[in-house]
Amino acid sequence: MTDETIDELIDATYAALCKHGYADLTMQDIADESTKSKAALHYHYDTKQDLLLAFLAALYEDFTARLRDPEGDDPAERLVTFVDRALTPPARDDQRAFQTAILAIKAQVPYDDAFAERIGEFDAFVHDRCRSIIAEGIEQGVFRDVDPDRVATFLVTLFNGAHVRWVTEGQSADVTQELFVEYVRSQLLADDASEPAAERAP
Repeated sequence: MTDETIDELIDATYAALCKHGYADLTMQDIADESTKSKAALHYHYDTKQDLLLAFLAALYEDFTARLRDPEGDDPAERLVTFVDRALTPPARDDQRAFQTAILAIKAQVPYDDAFAERIGEFDAFVHDRCRSIIAEGIEQGVFRDVDPDRVATFLVTLFNGAHVRWVTEGQSADVTQELFVEYVRSQLLADDASEPAAERAP
């Protein structure tokens, strides 16, 4: 399968998820958003789940590329930038519909090992990146002597909770971002460290 075909099917899956959600999504819905027939989709992917797993893999690549190297003059600023980007998906008119579909996929995790593994990769990346930034901040004297692993686990929970609140209640990521900056100032920063600026992702 060519890269062009892969990109087309990934884009078609995104569009179909926004229109139909996860539960009602069919291979025909995805085919309707592309130039390919349903038979062509089945030639490359045996089931809807196989295509969705490939879609999540592509989503993971985009997610990690966007978050891998957050800007900032010190670990505190880099952590705030990382959290801001993680909380703020790329601006699209259909973003909430898409995130609603993703939440429905996450709901399958207790029942589907393949989805659990794929979704777990997102959480593992966030955890590992946060833990690394926090450990660096402790070493540089920017952060207090906290447990980087425990704080990173808390941040993964924060991201997942913010996702649910946005989808179910429409709560803006701005609220979570402001609370997180206050958390950094009151709980993480060493007494003589500079306070990080609260920045919003473009």
